[in-house]
Amino acid sequence: WEQRKLGDIADIVGGGTPSTGNQSYWDGDIDWYAPAEIADQIYANSSQKKITGLGYENSSAKMLPPGTVLFTSRAGIGKTAILTRKGCTNQGFQSIVPHRGELDSYFIFSRTEELKRYGELVVAGSTFVEVSGKQMAVMELMMPPTMREQQTIGGFFQQLDNLITLHQRKFEKLTNVKKSMLEKMFPQNGSSYPEIRFKGFTDPWEQRKLGELGTITTGSTPSTSIPDYYSDDGIVWVTPTDICENITFESARKLSDLGQQVGRVVPKNTILVTCIASIGKNTMLGNTGSFNQQINGLTPNENECDPYFLLTESALWSAKMKSSAAAGTMQIVNRTEFSELKTWLPSLIEQQAISDFFRQLDNLITLHQRELEKLQNIKKSMLEKMFV
Repeated sequence: WEQRKLGDIADIVGGGTPSTGNQSYWDGDIDWYAPAEIADQIYANSSQKKITGLGYENSSAKMLPPGTVLFTSRAGIGKTAILTRKGCTNQGFQSIVPHRGELDSYFIFSRTEELKRYGELVVAGSTFVEVSGKQMAVMELMMPPTMREQQTIGGFFQQLDNLITLHQRKFEKLTNVKKSMLEKMFPQNGSSYPEIRFKGFTDPWEQRKLGELGTITTGSTPSTSIPDYYSDDGIVWVTPTDICENITFESARKLSDLGQQVGRVVPKNTILVTCIASIGKNTMLGNTGSFNQQINGLTPNENECDPYFLLTESALWSAKMKSSAAAGTMQIVNRTEFSELKTWLPSLIEQQAISDFFRQLDNLITLHQRELEKLQNIKKSMLEKMFV
């Protein structure tokens, strides 16, 4: 690869703003971008505000061709997007217009992090945080010797980004479906009937206190100054930072046999809910385990409660806990308050039907989340390895 200056393989073009006091300059059909609308998207298809031909002629805005890489040059430096159709920007950009046959749009877009780091380095220590066109033009980049190699690399990252976007959208869609179903499949606003039910279920739901549904346990921390209480092959000892999955099988620290004698051990299927500081993070123990004092556990009476049903419903408990904690001076829900928290309970058979539905939905959400994380890690690794 050879070192090239960005200004030798692309034009760096600034922007401008027509007078906001002149109505004839605005609401036209020319795309005119502001930095605030450049986020995580890859392509810029249409701007929020548009200007007229008159507005364009009476400003320092410049018309940019499709394939231009928009680059935000003021506070919030280094956000990028590829123009899909011609348009212009305000003065918060130094956009990269590739020279035909010398720079591939997606290739330079894939180097966003590099461009961003350069921009931040250039303005470090300046009183006014802005990268100029001249500064962008002298940025040095290692470039492949042929346009074909650039296009091959650009095409690879384009496919990878498309896959990431696909899983991101599926993940967001399923998360929204779950949020909607939580509102519709559990009673709301004092009603004892949910809006949506499975066929064959018509009985009213019963309001119960959590303390009536099983055993409530507040966790504890065996002394960390006694190393023998902890062991790499012991049972999980969950803290709020360990809660990141619906069912928890692992934790950063584990309790040894000795630690279990002084800690509070509960069986698998116990629902854990954080009740201090980061209130309302929930999980269910996949095996016998223990937890610290920031967490209250509910071990369900399994002859009347389906554990996964309660785990699903615990999202609604969290919402109540957060609002009651927000009204107090301390972010805390103690064992008594947790035990007194009211929830809705249908028959065990209906619980199991709801539980099966949400378990499948959660599995799909987890599947796309893992795929998304895997692809993001591949991209991170490839960005490090495919550029000099």
